[in-house]
Amino acid sequence: MTMLSENPTLNRAGSDARELLVRGTTWEADGVLSLRLVELNGGELPAWEPGAHIDLVLPSGLVRQYSLCGRPADHGCYTVAVLREPTGRGGSRELHETVLAGKTISVRGPRNRFPLVESVQYLFVAGGIGITPILPMVREVNARGADWHLVYGGRSRSSMAFVEELAELGKDRVEIVPQDERGVLDLDAVLAQAGPGTAVYCCGPEGLLAAVEQRCASGPMSLHTERFGSAGTAGTDEPVGANETTTFEVELRRSGCVVVVSPGRTILDAVREVVPEAVSSCEEGFCGTCETRVLEGVPEHHDTILTEKERQAGKTMMICVGRSKTPRLVLDM
Repeated sequence: MTMLSENPTLNRAGSDARELLVRGTTWEADGVLSLRLVELNGGELPAWEPGAHIDLVLPSGLVRQYSLCGRPADHGCYTVAVLREPTGRGGSRELHETVLAGKTISVRGPRNRFPLVESVQYLFVAGGIGITPILPMVREVNARGADWHLVYGGRSRSSMAFVEELAELGKDRVEIVPQDERGVLDLDAVLAQAGPGTAVYCCGPEGLLAAVEQRCASGPMSLHTERFGSAGTAGTDEPVGANETTTFEVELRRSGCVVVVSPGRTILDAVREVVPEAVSSCEEGFCGTCETRVLEGVPEHHDTILTEKERQAGKTMMICVGRSKTPRLVLDM
């Protein structure tokens, strides 16, 4: 796994951003629109591996993350698929309602917090738009000749993207479970297929992820998940960690400024007073956009991204939700 702490572009106000052309859009399913992004000069794009995502900086200024669902071997094009969520935070509505084909959009990344590991056997569990990071993984393990199985659930067949391609990849390996036809996924039966050493990959709604995590907690398989939302802030607009009672200072080493983070404020709030272009997206600790290198001090983590090993190392933190265990933090900003 490539750790973001080794990435020199961490939260450098979009220093890795590039303007890409939206070459075309396609309806992949009911409410699911894909975008194909290319360089203006037709050149090659940075390489990526299954599980990676990019940040799209929308015309409104919103920043949203979308999994790359194209083919890593296609170095000239990035493809993302976006589900329109009427009750979401506005990004998907903007992408669906704005005519972007033929226009440019700012893109950052790719980054990968959901890498495909080596395994003797794979079990993929996808729910709805959670199929997007899973699709390149399935293509990859199928090309390797690995032992794999995919269970893909959704509200209805018409709302499930890429069904035909997946069926062609392996009719005996792919199980399509539209809820209106077959009911909800029988996770106990699904996970019973995972023998010792199986790498289980799951992406989808929070309810699906939580249920799979519960069932895999004591099992013989290794579980890998990716969230499109926060596990700890569902149903609230309050930033995680914002109500901590301590006050501390944050030195921005490259900017030469010191800000004070008081109770009820996040580091990101304070930083934006002097670095208004500091990048973020979810502001709930699950997307990784605001990950920032820590030069001195001990961060207090409230995100759902970093591994325990990464937290102990204390080299990076998500400044949208993290706080400090020491009176001062020094950040590489």
